Amino acid sequence: MASIDLEKYGRAQRLRWWSMRFVVYGLLVTWAIVCIFPLFWTVTTSFKTAPDVMRGNIMPWYSFSPSWLGWRSLGLSPDTIFETSTVREEFMRRLWNSSIISVSASALAVFLGTLAAYGLSRFSYKFGFMRNSDISFFFLSQLIMPPVVLALPFLVLYKELALLDTYSGMIAIYTLMVLPIVVWIMRDQFATVPVELEEAALVDGLSIWGSFSRIIVPLILPGMVAAFILALILCWNEYFFAALLTSTNTNTLPVMIASQTGSQGINWWSMAALSTAGILPLVFVGVLLEKHIIAGMTAGAVK
Repeated sequence: MASIDLEKYGRAQRLRWWSMRFVVYGLLVTWAIVCIFPLFWTVTTSFKTAPDVMRGNIMPWYSFSPSWLGWRSLGLSPDTIFETSTVREEFMRRLWNSSIISVSASALAVFLGTLAAYGLSRFSYKFGFMRNSDISFFFLSQLIMPPVVLALPFLVLYKELALLDTYSGMIAIYTLMVLPIVVWIMRDQFATVPVELEEAALVDGLSIWGSFSRIIVPLILPGMVAAFILALILCWNEYFFAALLTSTNTNTLPVMIASQTGSQGINWWSMAALSTAGILPLVFVGVLLEKHIIAGMTAGAVK
């Protein structure tokens, strides 16, 4: 009868365990570096001079000495922040436009998407040959169409309706842009809520709207917040329709970032400073609502 060396077997098991941990954490660290590097490059580029940008210097205080060139061009450096700056005023106006349009469109998309998802998850519909699953796929299929296909129709439509360069026009098209993904996210959220809870609320005397607002909404609130954040990010970063349908009054921040070109080429330091300033509000919102985002994602993962 063969004997087993338990000590040797235990060492092999520990070695295998540590090897797997090393590989897994090594892959996670590598992927984290890949994801974070574009943000690192953007932030550091805002503190570079033109020669540093052209030479591809990366590490501050090692390969280059940080300067406020990018921020000074926007009037946001420590020595210019209290001085009059037309560029800073333009930046603040674009930031305000992006905030109003993105927040309004995201909130409207979550409101409409939540109602649509609730109907698709709780009631049966028949629209011609289409059933609930077909209607849900129709919403998702809107994301397949390239935005450039809609450029000319929307341009003509907005010109006829006098919606060019208006807040209402931009909010409407941004809402349509993010509504499909919101419907799909909220549809999964409603699927995690037992129908028996609503039936019990109806037995207790609540109406359908009463059970929805008092029972269902508190349960799916983390998912609504997660959908709002995703919609906000998509609206905040949208460039194509903002460049096509606006001119002076409602230009957004991505349009200003893309316009940082001069006679010498692209002003990478100014573009990086604008991008960094544009990222910070989303980072603040993400940190502020982090627990709701995690709760919403966890509910979807459990489902």
